[in-house]
Amino acid sequence: MKKLKIAVLMGGASAEREVSLRSGVAVADALTATGAKVVPMDISDAGFTIPADVDAAFLAVHGTFGEDGTLQGILEENGIAYTGSDSKASAIAFDKIAAKQTFLAAGIPTPAYEAFEIGHVPVPRLAQLGYPLVVKPSRQGSSVGISIVAGEAELARACEVAGRHDRRLLAERYISGRELTVGILDGRALPVVEVRPKRDFFTYEAKYTTGQTDYFVPAALDKDIESRTKSLALRAHECLGCRDYSRVDLMLSSQGDLFVLEVNTIPGFTETSLLPKAARAAGIEFPSLCARLVQLAMARGSYNATAAAGGKEAVSIGP
Repeated sequence: MKKLKIAVLMGGASAEREVSLRSGVAVADALTATGAKVVPMDISDAGFTIPADVDAAFLAVHGTFGEDGTLQGILEENGIAYTGSDSKASAIAFDKIAAKQTFLAAGIPTPAYEAFEIGHVPVPRLAQLGYPLVVKPSRQGSSVGISIVAGEAELARACEVAGRHDRRLLAERYISGRELTVGILDGRALPVVEVRPKRDFFTYEAKYTTGQTDYFVPAALDKDIESRTKSLALRAHECLGCRDYSRVDLMLSSQGDLFVLEVNTIPGFTETSLLPKAARAAGIEFPSLCARLVQLAMARGSYNATAAAGGKEAVSIGP
């Protein structure tokens, strides 16, 4: 059987670059352990070259460029098979405002919110939402630029922090309760993970610093809540048009209500990442998880026309 050759794309130029590099190295090591030939690629923009004999690209670029549909669109235009959601679903999922609009249209509960441009903060409308509020950039990941605002006096600072990452912001009603996340793999929900950060919420540092957060896999939930959580996560994944895998973040309120916060189309693949934890709880070890995602990408067919025709030229991406 032909040994697969997989390009692992990592890095990028977003605020999540360092985490992406860690994810990419972990994925490259895991795929190598399965017997694949791996080509690690640190990319920062559209000017990269993929060898023509690569069977598929494993996307480990988090944040802007990698997770917002841009990279996916480039690979689609160049006929290269890749892991995860397509460019359209990625763009919607990465844009928190567009994702929320899609959730509401599908009847999926999500915290009440207001969207606005930096410099045009609708203070009266935010007051109507009720404090505390969560202020965040619309297009950013890994809790980058997020603040919890206890009252109007803290609003300007929170908007300034979020505005460093995007001109489009949103403020949503803070849900007090338990933080849950559900990995989706090939059309099914993995065991629910409960996240208990040792800070006010699951910050960037809490996500990627060992010892900053406690994880419970599987979460201690009664059967009804567990079933509802998994079902809601799968609905959120599907309503955005995601494919192969994702990680859905939710809140379980103290009243027992569930709210979808967001869907991550390229979740972390580091030693502290949640999707690998959930997969392991389902009996899927990390190398097998990475190999399965490659299999799903290849099942859509070989899009590399040059390689398929036996050509030897590399595929150059960019202007």
